[in-house]
Amino acid sequence: MQDDQLKKYKTELEKERGLLFIEIKNDEQPADFGSDIDHSDEKTDQTEELSNHLVASQDLKNRLDEIDVALSKIHSGKYGVCEKCGTTIEKEVLDVAPESRFCKNCKL
Repeated sequence: MQDDQLKKYKTELEKERGLLFIEIKNDEQPADFGSDIDHSDEKTDQTEELSNHLVASQDLKNRLDEIDVALSKIHSGKYGVCEKCGTTIEKEVLDVAPESRFCKNCKL
């Protein structure tokens, strides 16, 4: 992989990582449901909202982990190599998702 492409992917990954940190930090602040709960339907809605919030937060953390792995591979010189078959990950795959760990064939 050419140095300019590698630098481009690294910049994209670092930018996305920063945005994810901000989003995770904002999501970690608990929702204020207030203390005026009169109906069980309201409690159910609030519980469902909290559950959805936790799932979304975990998805963000998983994405952050994927980005950290990709950045680590850049530093170790192993970026852009499929973890399953060892071939070079296609440019079109990395252009869409620079944190990709697998080539097009192995993703299927």
